[in-house]
Amino acid sequence: MLLHLVAEFDLQRDVVPWLAARGWAAALDNSENSSAFYVVNVERNGKILYTWKGNRRNTHIGLYDLQTKQNEHLYMFERDLRIISCSVNNERTLLAVSFRQYTEEERVSRLLQSVSKYLTLLIEIHPINNVRVLKAVDSCVRVQFLYPVEGRNTSTESHLLLVSEDKYIEQFDIHVVAEEEHKVVIQNSGQLPRARVADDLIWAQWDMMEQRLFYIVPKESKNTLKCVQFYPDENFNSILESHLDISVNDTQLKLVNFGYDYCQDQDVASRSLNLQVFTSKAGGLCVCCSLASDIPDEITYAIYFLHKGYNKTFTVSLERTESHQLKEVAFMNLDYYVAAYLPGQFLHLLNIQHPDLLCYSLFLTGEDARIDMLQNCSIRSPLMSTVLDCHVGSMYAVSISDSALLQFLQNSKRDSERLAALHCALLRFQHTEDLEMQIIWWISENLSTCHSFDPIQEFIIASLYCRMCPETHSLDKLLPYTSLLDWIGIIPGVTCATDIISLPVLEFQNPKGFWEKLSSNLESVKYAEPHLHYHNNVLRREWRNLSEQREERTTTAYLRNIFENARKVLAHLDTWDSEERLVPLFQEEDYQQQLLMGLMVAQLKDHLMRHLQYVGKKKIDQIVLDYVANLLNLVHRIMKEVWRRYQLHSCIFCFDERGSTGELAVFHIMSRILEAVNGMCMPLPPGFHTLHLGLGVRCLPLHTLLHYIDNGVLHLTETCVRKLLKDLDNSEKNEKLKFSIVMRLPEALGQKVCQFWNHPINANFIARKYVKLLLEKLGKRQRSRPMPERLSVPVEFLPLNYLTNMLAEIEKQVRN
Repeated sequence: MLLHLVAEFDLQRDVVPWLAARGWAAALDNSENSSAFYVVNVERNGKILYTWKGNRRNTHIGLYDLQTKQNEHLYMFERDLRIISCSVNNERTLLAVSFRQYTEEERVSRLLQSVSKYLTLLIEIHPINNVRVLKAVDSCVRVQFLYPVEGRNTSTESHLLLVSEDKYIEQFDIHVVAEEEHKVVIQNSGQLPRARVADDLIWAQWDMMEQRLFYIVPKESKNTLKCVQFYPDENFNSILESHLDISVNDTQLKLVNFGYDYCQDQDVASRSLNLQVFTSKAGGLCVCCSLASDIPDEITYAIYFLHKGYNKTFTVSLERTESHQLKEVAFMNLDYYVAAYLPGQFLHLLNIQHPDLLCYSLFLTGEDARIDMLQNCSIRSPLMSTVLDCHVGSMYAVSISDSALLQFLQNSKRDSERLAALHCALLRFQHTEDLEMQIIWWISENLSTCHSFDPIQEFIIASLYCRMCPETHSLDKLLPYTSLLDWIGIIPGVTCATDIISLPVLEFQNPKGFWEKLSSNLESVKYAEPHLHYHNNVLRREWRNLSEQREERTTTAYLRNIFENARKVLAHLDTWDSEERLVPLFQEEDYQQQLLMGLMVAQLKDHLMRHLQYVGKKKIDQIVLDYVANLLNLVHRIMKEVWRRYQLHSCIFCFDERGSTGELAVFHIMSRILEAVNGMCMPLPPGFHTLHLGLGVRCLPLHTLLHYIDNGVLHLTETCVRKLLKDLDNSEKNEKLKFSIVMRLPEALGQKVCQFWNHPINANFIARKYVKLLLEKLGKRQRSRPMPERLSVPVEFLPLNYLTNMLAEIEKQVRN
């Protein structure tokens, strides 16, 4: 099971023992009374309101505090009532209750046609005192107190939302005063002041944590989603409007998170639209909607990613269906993901922050999708990462199990599953050394099984994104989060259609908190979000151009700045501790890698300066240096874990014996690391090429080694070649190896390292080079002096013959 649920509240566990201690639990043994024992509401401060029937069919309302784990009896009606909605204010001095007095049949049988069907009361409960009637109507009413920001002092005012089945919402302002003995009473003697919040709505949802009201009204040819934000200063404003292409033909109002009357909700749900709005901490805004399907064995649902400007409609072919089985998808808010759950069928975790590619969302079936504690569709998501099972009266904290996710990653057979699980592990969880170790071990085992993506590239890019983005606002829109530009794979049994939708309109200035992040997301969509992400096209071209000009070695101010950038990056790597030195990476000069490091720093800095103008230059400099240094650290981290796994030691860099099977495995992993970073045009840590070449010399046969060198997989470095020439003796096999290496060295490098090979062939090579250099210098000084005639008789002494030929060649060049 991928989702891990922890019961934060359970009626049977947390309330029944308390009722039993007071002699109230016996009545629950009656099946009729048992069905009247349910959760009514969940308040913002963690208070859970519930109701039950007593021995004399009295109707009780109780409160459970999640923080203190204590129950409290709030009020008792000396009648058998069906509580529809209930809310208590922050100070727990006022209780608003809406209930059904009689059913239609009871009214007819008792000749009570003039008595209203529903009653809404406002009750003073500190202590229990006056009761005021707010509504006495034949339409259902829901109530909800507004809650101030946390930490605010006790207020003498409370504000109550009243939602009517007649499709309007109004706010009541209630002033209270404290009398003798801490008695709190309502100050208003007449009608309570009220204000109209919304009219003609067909759907509404309450966001208790952020004190927001989402609702839908029919407008022209389309339905319009609106949002009202309530503020601590008692004001409220309509701040969002978005057109939705959702057909709503229901005549009955559907309410979400305005109380949890299970029987009432089930009755409405069978005829109403299943729609919920979810927000994320990163400024995501999604509308989740279950759509009608004409095919019995299919489920269709749509997710409107309003912060991205498109919606995705999913059609799922069910594996097995039963006639009595509910076909209603339940939606859950997990912050980074929205979950679409159909018990016994599937669990679909949709990535809110990066919904563009389907491969970043997890679609699970079978055992992976099973949630033992949620076997029905009466699920609500009153808080982020929280679900309430209205049928059994239990509330759970929901999280993605890291152990189950890693197990799913290891058992996955399809690239879409591997990629989704890998991104979830890297971007969702807080990075720990153990988690990174297990991911790296999985990567080392599955390099050849991933066909549509490179797991090393995804590990590096996603890890950098996760580490860097929390540092600065909007950095997540400027740094890449994946190495993939597109993904054309499919998920078996699931079809997806994507449609462009209009962006929401925000109707306020100087947004704060969530609205500021949402506004930033919408701005990035307007300015073509994919083009905001840093990419390496220019970097690769510039690096290639400067590499080709290496021979000139012009010390321009530009190049000096580039290498100064590289020096600063390498200074970060000096903090590696002694344990990390387990991998023998050397601090050595590497012109190509230092050039790439410096160029990457310069170009990433330019990219961020263009889009983060409100961030100071010093801060951007630090972000860029941290990014490149973290990149090198990640490559080193992969190396360290691979080194540990294959139990290699730090003295492996010697050539007097052949390499082990573990070394050969590490060599191939290093080759894949090299391929991955070259594909992304990213630098490698100092000494990588030296270690790679050293393992190649130890593990590969000569013809394979030379093939790797000739094809650019292995790079000849001064450190490795010098050690090879010095440490290996001059046996026939080693001479062949050394000579093959020397012949492939660039001229400048060859002149530096050949002096370390004490061998006649190499001495002859050096002597010829030296004589040629001397004669070239001599020829330049004596070009005007007549040259003596050559000896006509050849001498049987090879060095002298060579010298004679060299002199003749120089003479010929001078004459021409």
